[in-house]
Amino acid sequence: MEILKLLDESPVVAHYDVLKFKVWQNGVYFKIKVFLVDGSVLFVREYMDETERNYSYHWQDADANLIIRWDNAPHHRDLPMFPHHKHIGAKVFPSRELDAAVILRAIAQQISPNTEE
Repeated sequence: MEILKLLDESPVVAHYDVLKFKVWQNGVYFKIKVFLVDGSVLFVREYMDETERNYSYHWQDADANLIIRWDNAPHHRDLPMFPHHKHIGAKVFPSRELDAAVILRAIAQQISPNTEE
């Protein structure tokens, strides 16, 4: 699966635990806990089928404080890029980071600004 390959190849991923992984004819659902090299943790949840995609990438520090959460829950209708948005602290912003590859690159840039993927 593409997500596992991305995690295996990312220089900022120390290791990960697949908590759930279900695949059926027209879709997939997974939950993965990703341990990053700086001690922070990324919780990944995605559901995809032919007509729908729901995701949440919740990145927190070693003390369980939110760094950023990217998701597409259908609230914050006033934001450009609705329903895609990110939470940074108590603030909510539009988000162009829509998939695992882009989110892992964004995290890599914050953890190791000189990291190239």
